[in-house]
Amino acid sequence: MSTTTEIERETEGERKTENLPEWKREEVDDLVDMLGSYSSVGIVNIAGIPSRQLQNMRRDLHGSAELRVSRNTLLVRALEDVNDGVEQLTQHVAGQVGVIGTNDNPFGLYKQLEESKTPAPIGAGEVAPNDIVIPEGDTGVDPGPFVGELQTVGAAARIQDGSIKVTEDSKVLEAGEEVSQDLANVLSELGIEPKEVGLDLRSVYSEGILFDPEDLAIDVDEYRADFEAAAAGARNLSINAVYPTAQTAPALLSKATGEAKSLGLFAAIEDEALMPDLVSKADAQVRALAAAIDDEEALPEELRGVEAPAEPAEESQEEQPDEEETEADADAEESEDDEDDGDGGEGLGAMFG
Repeated sequence: MSTTTEIERETEGERKTENLPEWKREEVDDLVDMLGSYSSVGIVNIAGIPSRQLQNMRRDLHGSAELRVSRNTLLVRALEDVNDGVEQLTQHVAGQVGVIGTNDNPFGLYKQLEESKTPAPIGAGEVAPNDIVIPEGDTGVDPGPFVGELQTVGAAARIQDGSIKVTEDSKVLEAGEEVSQDLANVLSELGIEPKEVGLDLRSVYSEGILFDPEDLAIDVDEYRADFEAAAAGARNLSINAVYPTAQTAPALLSKATGEAKSLGLFAAIEDEALMPDLVSKADAQVRALAAAIDDEEALPEELRGVEAPAEPAEESQEEQPDEEETEADADAEESEDDEDDGDGGEGLGAMFG
């Protein structure tokens, strides 16, 4: 049955194409070829973009994307002829639109189009895309009727020091409201361009998925920071859970070495690698004891007048291989130390040989 349906669709498409003038058939064929040559295809809104600026945008996209403008009826027919899922874009073909193709991913295409937008003046009758604010400062306009025009549109303005000045930031129109002729004239005089002109992406079809603009508007820096935080958290968890991986094995070995050394010093294990530290520890203990005895006659001559050594910091007795060790890990180590105290020296002897 599916084969029959495909044949009927192809036959119907051929009949529609046959009814078209030659130039329209060629246009549809060119659009079909274009749509089939890119991995990502989208529909963009081009309303309000001057022809010269549109040509500049097309030129800027050269090498990374192709923009094609055609009649909506021909574009719809081309999308339907390609089929393969891309015909879903036909629902977005309305008004002044164009089709754009790229081998970049949809997120990269969206970012490129957003970054290519440029400020532009707004005309009377247009809807403000965002709040319009006339900033505080000197307008550079000589005293005259313009101060009244500013006040008419709602700006706090007055003549001061031989010039017209706006005394505070003045919101003269809210987003979604229509721009009056008076406001359009004032903004033009001040050189304020409150809107952005560019290709607005309506939808993109790529690898079997239809993307809306809100799906593509992501903060790359925020996502990168989230990934970095997740990677750091995973590494910390792996180290605290003693789960060896290629990334955490060096830190785990360093941590284990530091813990073994600290334990060996605490238990006074006579190991060759620990002897210098054990001797230093014993010397410090003897000096501290000698300094605490008031009767110098009771001390050997070499220990008389010895000052107590400075108290070492807690962390100096135990090397910390990884600063990411958590409090939970430290509590777990204390618990393990308490359990090990009852095992005696047999376990330690086996550990250190």
